[in-house]
Amino acid sequence: MSVRNKILLVDGMALLFRGFYATAFRGNFMKTKQGVPTNGIYQFLRYFLDAVEKFAPTHVVCCWDMGSKTFRTDLFAGYKANRGEPPEELIPQFDLVKEVVAAFDMPNVGVENFEADDCIGTLAQLYKIENDVLILTGDQDILQLVDDGIDVAIMKKGQGNYDVFTNDNFHEKRGISPKQIIDLKGLMGDTSDNYPGVKGIGKKTALKLIKEYDSIDNLLQNMEQLPKGVRNKIETNMDMLQLSRELAEIKCDVPINCSLETAVWQYDKNKINDKFMELDFTHMVKLIG
Repeated sequence: MSVRNKILLVDGMALLFRGFYATAFRGNFMKTKQGVPTNGIYQFLRYFLDAVEKFAPTHVVCCWDMGSKTFRTDLFAGYKANRGEPPEELIPQFDLVKEVVAAFDMPNVGVENFEADDCIGTLAQLYKIENDVLILTGDQDILQLVDDGIDVAIMKKGQGNYDVFTNDNFHEKRGISPKQIIDLKGLMGDTSDNYPGVKGIGKKTALKLIKEYDSIDNLLQNMEQLPKGVRNKIETNMDMLQLSRELAEIKCDVPINCSLETAVWQYDKNKINDKFMELDFTHMVKLIG
């Protein structure tokens, strides 16, 4: 029996934003001699290298958003419209962090009109057939991808703390199946992504309905059994219910291909040292073996 590869799919934006805000609150932006801020990249590397040490992947791919406009904003103009522009100290770090990833000879993957989540979902489905996939993120939305051969490590507060979700432990942790998260969000919406779901239905009611009826489709076929108030809310917001479910679902058929040969976890230490020196990360050299 052949040994299965262990592929780490990194949600690059999640790590970069998390790293930026974890350090920026102290007003410590860290800058190169040329004055370019690097705090987000520095903490990104701390998170990333810790995860590589802990989970020991054979292959690594890093996925990125490619701008704020996607097919979801075409579907619903309000999607993520509640989010302001990124801080000016973060903007130059978007391109720089990809250069750091490239220095590790890791693929940077992103597709116009799609989010990093969609790239991760597509690659996870592709790779899980013959390999074990682990997704590293701080984004709970990605939990819908948990499946046989696909685990998700959610970063918790403090470096080195992870909540790892698998197909075996998911129901125990969440009380529903991974795919039911899509229908749950269709009902309750998502305030962080700024879509409403069914107005007046919160998480508690949405969870109860999904547990009882299993899916939105089954729920809609049994509307006469629902309490009058809930039924009225759903009937009044039917279009937004269906739209919210579509916005919540991660696409797993993005036009993308990333050969595993390009993602083997091996690197040229000298190349990384050069990049670290360029960024004045002299004290990080000891973190790479």
